[in-house]
Formats: sequence, structure tokens, C-alpha cells
Amino acid sequence: MDELSRRVILGAAVAAAASAFWTAEPLRAQFVWQKGDWHSDAFDKVVHSNRRIKVALHTDTIGDGRLLRMPRNCLNGLHFGHGLPLDQIQIVLALNGKANLINYGDEMWQKYRLGEFAALKDPKTGQPAVRNIFYEKKAMYSSNDPSNDDSLYQDGSIQALQERGIVFISCHTAVEEAAGALVKQFNLSVSTEDVAKDLVAHALPGVIVVPALASALAILQSIGNYGYMEA
Repeated sequence: MDELSRRVILGAAVAAAASAFWTAEPLRAQFVWQKGDWHSDAFDKVVHSNRRIKVALHTDTIGDGRLLRMPRNCLNGLHFGHGLPLDQIQIVLALNGKANLINYGDEMWQKYRLGEFAALKDPKTGQPAVRNIFYEKKAMYSSNDPSNDDSLYQDGSIQALQERGIVFISCHTAVEEAAGALVKQFNLSVSTEDVAKDLVAHALPGVIVVPALASALAILQSIGNYGYMEA
């Protein structure tokens, strides 16, 4: 056997071994979504909304809950302060980073210890939150005065804001990044992709999960003519 033949055979063996190695590897995170991987029609409706005032508020930080006060105050100012009808206002709250975690249900907060991960305590227990403390609105309100703390208009919960027409957008890339961090921090025995898929499957009702928030914001601004503000 000449040298060239040996090189060809050796090269084929190496390629086969490499192929077997990659095939045997665990499922990797799917950071990039294709067009058919998500519900783009729901996002397209938001982009092409014909409402007069359209604003995209963006943050990656949960902080003390300011991320929900901002859309509430924006909506109140436009509706009450400027006299614009609600059907002429479209506000989008676009979230990534740890702020993105508020787009997901109680089961995920408990299963993946999201409160501990986000250093967020439940005010009812004083312990790391094992529920989405931002989701539920008040059971009832005692006032219709928009300045009264016990009115719908001062309720900064996700449910209350959604009821008033505010749309929540979640970044899929941020979900994948958080999933990887959760697997590493808590030494989970599942893959990053399994955690990411679990989270997406438990997005709160009405939340739109987009492939990447940066691209969604670009489309909202350039095609949808949305204004942009940091929340």
C-alpha cells in the first residue's frame, strides 16, 4: 500500500470517528430558532398594529419591580393624562436577561428555583420565590379612581397589565442562556435544551416568545414604527 492510499484510509477513519463522536454528544442548546419554530403570526399582529401610539419598553433587570411600574405609568399617562382611548394605544414590554423569567409560570419557578437564581425573595415568605410573584392581579378592587392604590389602574401585576392591553414579549435566546446557567448552577441532570423547552412550554398566557429580542425590537421599530424606551 502506497503512502497516498494510507493517508486516504486514515483520513476516512478519522472522519468516521469524529462523526460518531458528534452523533453521540448530548443535544446542544438550540440558540437559533428558524421561522417555523415559533408563533410568528402573533408577533406579526403586534408589529402591524394600526394603533396610533405604539411603544416598546425594554429591560433585562427585575430589580424592585420597576419593570412593571413603567408600562403601567406609561399607559396611565397616555390614557388619562393625554386623553387617548385605550384602543389607540399599544404598549409592548420586551424582556431579556433575568427580567425574562417573569414571563414564565409558577411551576417553572418551583422546579428550577428561579427565585434563588434571580436572587428574588417572596414578600410573603421572605424566602427565595418559588412562584411568579409578579403574575396574579388583585382578587378585587375597592376603587375606580386611577390614583387610588386599590384600583386596577395602580395594579402593576402582569395579569392586570395584560388585561389592559399590554403585550409581554420573551427572548428565546435569553431562555437558552438562562437554561444553561440553571443547569450549571444547580447541577441539574437534564440538558440545557430540555430546560429551555420546558420553560417555553410554560410561558404565561399571552406571552409571545420571539427568536431573539434584539431582532424583535429592530422589527418593531423599523417596520412597526414603535417608539423605544428602556424600562
